Amino acid sequence: MAPQMVASAASAPRAALVWRSNQSLSASAASGARRKLIARRLNAFIRLMAGAGGITPSGFIDALDKNTNWYILASMNKAQRTRQFIVEKTAPIFNVKGYAGTSLADMTEATGLTKGSVYGNFANKEEVALAAFDHNWKQAQAAVRAVMATRETSKEQLLALTGVYESLPEEFPVGGCPLLNTAIEADDTHPALREKAMEAFRGWKTHLVKVIKAGIASQEFRKDVDAEQTAVTLIALIEGAIMISRLTGNAGYSKAVMSAVEKTIVDLK
Repeated sequence: MAPQMVASAASAPRAALVWRSNQSLSASAASGARRKLIARRLNAFIRLMAGAGGITPSGFIDALDKNTNWYILASMNKAQRTRQFIVEKTAPIFNVKGYAGTSLADMTEATGLTKGSVYGNFANKEEVALAAFDHNWKQAQAAVRAVMATRETSKEQLLALTGVYESLPEEFPVGGCPLLNTAIEADDTHPALREKAMEAFRGWKTHLVKVIKAGIASQEFRKDVDAEQTAVTLIALIEGAIMISRLTGNAGYSKAVMSAVEKTIVDLK
C-alpha cells in the first residue's frame, strides 16, 4: 500500500474503513489461506496508519476502540456479530438489574430480537449473563486504564484511581462497577458468575501489583512494601466506597474513603 493511500484512508470517514474491512473479510470466507492473507494485510494497514499518526499500532487500535468496535466487528462473521450485538444490548441491563432481575422479556426488548433469535445464539440466560459480565468488566477496566495510562509515574497511576472511582467516566458501564454488582449477587447463588467475578478481581489485583512493583523498582515506593497486600487493600477500599455510597446515597462517604485510598498510596514512599 502506497503512503498516499494511507493518508487518504486516514482522512476518510470511519464508515469507509468498516466497509472496506467487511468487504475484504467477506471475500475471504471460502478460503482459510485467503483469510490469513487478509488478516496480514489488515495488520499491515494498521501499522501504517499508526505510523502516519506517530503512535504505536496498539495505541491506534486503542484510540479507535474508545469510539467504536469497528475493528472487532469487521473481523466477525454474521453469527458472531449477532452474539456481540446481543451482549452489548443486554450488558447494561444485567449490570443494573442483576442476573435474577433480568428477564427474557428485558433481553428481547433491548435487542429487538425474538426469544428464538436470542437463544439461537446462546444456550441459555446464564450464557448471556456470563458474556455480559465479560463485556461490562472489559469496559470498566478500559475506562480505568485509559486514565492511568496518561500518568507517568507509578504513584500518579495509582492516585488516578481515586479520581476515576469518585467520578466515574462516561465510558464506564451503566449501573456502576460490574465486579461489585456481580460479587454481591452471585456470592452464594450463582457459582459461574462468582467465578467470573473472582477472575476479574484476580486480573485487577495482578495489574495493580505490577504497577506497585514498578514503583518499588523505580524507588518511588519503599522496598519493604508488600505489593499484593497493598493491591488488595486498594481494591477493598475502592469497592467499599462504592458500596457504602450507593447504599446510603451519600457521596460524601465515597470522598472520605477515597481520601483514605490516597493516603495509603502516599504512605508507600
